[in-house]
Amino acid sequence: MSALRQKTLNPLTYLALLSEGPLWAYTLLLPSLLLVLAVLIYPVGSGILLSFQEMRLTRPDLGTPFVGLQHYLELRSDPVFRTSLFNTAVWVVAGTASQFFVGLVAALALNRVLQRALPGMRLARVLVLLPWVMPSVVTGHMWALMLDSRLGVINDLLVRLGFLDAYKAFFADASTALPTVLIVSLWGSFPFFTLFFLAGLQGIPDELYEAGAVDGAGHWLQFRHITLPLLMPIIVATIVLRVIGMVNAPDLLIVLTGGGPGHATQVLSLYAFQKAYAEFDFGYAAAISVVMLLLLMAFTVVYVRISGVMKE
Repeated sequence: MSALRQKTLNPLTYLALLSEGPLWAYTLLLPSLLLVLAVLIYPVGSGILLSFQEMRLTRPDLGTPFVGLQHYLELRSDPVFRTSLFNTAVWVVAGTASQFFVGLVAALALNRVLQRALPGMRLARVLVLLPWVMPSVVTGHMWALMLDSRLGVINDLLVRLGFLDAYKAFFADASTALPTVLIVSLWGSFPFFTLFFLAGLQGIPDELYEAGAVDGAGHWLQFRHITLPLLMPIIVATIVLRVIGMVNAPDLLIVLTGGGPGHATQVLSLYAFQKAYAEFDFGYAAAISVVMLLLLMAFTVVYVRISGVMKE
């Protein structure tokens, strides 16, 4: 009789019974899990697997044989890889630190003037954010023209002001190429920090600063004990995101220097790009990318733990 009754249950009844158990939650999560699997886990897993294979598009006759740790062993003796690793550290640390500092100063200044409701300040906020929304390729070509050793307006100004004796090819000199690209990156990326910090500053209640002023706290003590602690979650998130962006995006370096002169501006992401799309050695490029992935994972875990933001 019970078997006959189960056969007569309609689909809505089965759905109702399913929603009463824990299986229903997993059923609702299934589409999201499939999406994550398709756009994240599968590409990352394919890249890691490719790093253990030989894949040269210039030699299709070789196929894609499994070579184990061969690519990683070659990285240990690759001088360009060691140079790229050092340049990546300089590129990320100097770039993120400078962009963070300038972005924080700009956010504090904009927050102060916005509180006073001065005319034209909303337009100023838009203008500050303009470098961030500009495509990096456009930014690179614009600065390449302004810094050109023959026609560059910046070179002309520096010579007229007496800072230079003659026009200088900044991107052709190994001692100035990387610092110059860092300045270009600073101009284009500090609004990223400004945008998030300004949103965080506007979310801090004015009553906290008023209470601090009543207790005798000056601007520096208010900044240290009120502003910074409340901005800390935003600071941690933005620094992690910016470090990931700088490690993975060689677009400015491709436009301005191409890794030169020599290997003065060669970084890991650019080296992997050149190995994959100039030499068509995708296995070796995948190994470099896996090293980048491991370094970013280690940095994120260590930095988040040191900051203590998860405990809060």
